[in-house]
Amino acid sequence: MLHLSRVAAVCAAVFSTALAGAVAAQTPANYPADYQKIVDAAKKEGKVVIYSTTDTKAANPVIQDFEALYPGIKVEYNDMNSTELYSRYISEQAAGGNTGDVVWSSSMDSALKLAVDFALTYKSPEIPNLPKWSVWKDAAYGTTYEPAVFIYNTRLIKPEEVPTTHAALAKLIDSDLARFKNKVTTYDIEKSAVGFMLAVQDSRNDPNYFTVLKGIAKAGMVVQSSTGTMMERVSSGENLVGYNILGSYAETRAKKDPGLGVSYPTDYTLVLSRVAFIGKTAKHQNAAKLWMDYLLSQRGQNVLANKADLASVRNDIDGDNDVDGMTKKLGASLKPIPVDESLLDYLNQDKRLEFIKDWRTAAGK
Repeated sequence: MLHLSRVAAVCAAVFSTALAGAVAAQTPANYPADYQKIVDAAKKEGKVVIYSTTDTKAANPVIQDFEALYPGIKVEYNDMNSTELYSRYISEQAAGGNTGDVVWSSSMDSALKLAVDFALTYKSPEIPNLPKWSVWKDAAYGTTYEPAVFIYNTRLIKPEEVPTTHAALAKLIDSDLARFKNKVTTYDIEKSAVGFMLAVQDSRNDPNYFTVLKGIAKAGMVVQSSTGTMMERVSSGENLVGYNILGSYAETRAKKDPGLGVSYPTDYTLVLSRVAFIGKTAKHQNAAKLWMDYLLSQRGQNVLANKADLASVRNDIDGDNDVDGMTKKLGASLKPIPVDESLLDYLNQDKRLEFIKDWRTAAGK
């Protein structure tokens, strides 16, 4: 009897596993009737190759849930900085060899430039659930909703001193130049593609941008190419304040680090959205479609917002780490950066160099 019960238990376990796999891989509700063909073809492909600027630790919950939803499809995840991603993808396209199936980048402008040249047109079934500004020609998609914030050292900046506008930040620094001498940090716009894009967007949202920048940099500004370095230095007190920091990373760090505070500017808050597209030459095109639809789906966005701490571009996920939650907190001050051709303006070399020159003059660099 014991032997038979063990056999029965094993059979039940095998059946449950098979059933779970079948349920996991079923066509999502409200998708086209023939979507199962994409699922079946993707399972035959067996994997999807992602080129991304999102660090692997943050992406892991997304990867794991996708693989649970579609058993037999593995995610080959390549985490790199935006400059490396752009250069590698361009060179691989030119060589005609294997490359990423999906590009997923926080450098919105360079990602869209790649999409213009290399993206597959794919109309995701999730489009009706996305903001119009986050979809470009049914080919490139904004996948997150990440405000750019101020960070500050909670031990050395008093609560009443915490800046809530860009002008207030400049005023705080001007109030005690000796105290803030070389204590303010932001992105090096020549080394950070995200930093350059955010600076350009600042100039579009504030007609007095270069004047304000000059005020913020009045005591000397330290520039970095890494968000992690800036957060570390502000937390330690080596720097006192940072601005244009990605709020997703700052909030994640602040949850575990009492030395780091986060402030959302109320005059305007830029919102970055990580851009994703499928390549025309994608070797695993069906698996790439599954990944894209998953990333944009309510399930995928729930994982992004609540496990990866990357705010959702949707407004129907659990909790308030989404468009709806951010809007309740910040209202009209939110300025999402649209996924459209305006991102490409400053990729023109002459225009880019002119902007960097003006920025360096105002920043005293």
